[in-house]
Amino acid sequence: MSYYRKHLFFCTNQREPGADRPSCQQCGAAEMRGWLKARVKALDLAGPGGVRINTAGCLDRCELGPVLVVYPEGVWYTYIDEQDLEEILQSHVIEGRPVERLRLPDDPGA
Repeated sequence: MSYYRKHLFFCTNQREPGADRPSCQQCGAAEMRGWLKARVKALDLAGPGGVRINTAGCLDRCELGPVLVVYPEGVWYTYIDEQDLEEILQSHVIEGRPVERLRLPDDPGA
């Protein structure tokens, strides 16, 4: 068993205005990460043996963002708001069922 049952990484990269590619922070990624981190703590899921919410730099799926990835499964998601994050939390993190409507393709070429 790994140290955390689930480990979520949120891309919070911020590019300069006018950059050739979008960045997740333009979509409020840091705020969304903060919201989910507080929610996980409120549900007493945080900590060793539980769930960890982390900030990541660029995860290089910028055009599909904002993005987060859930380990150990390596499932990638995009999201819009707290409702999407709550669905990922309840369905995937708690119940073990990935949220297909928010899931990004595993194939880098897709």
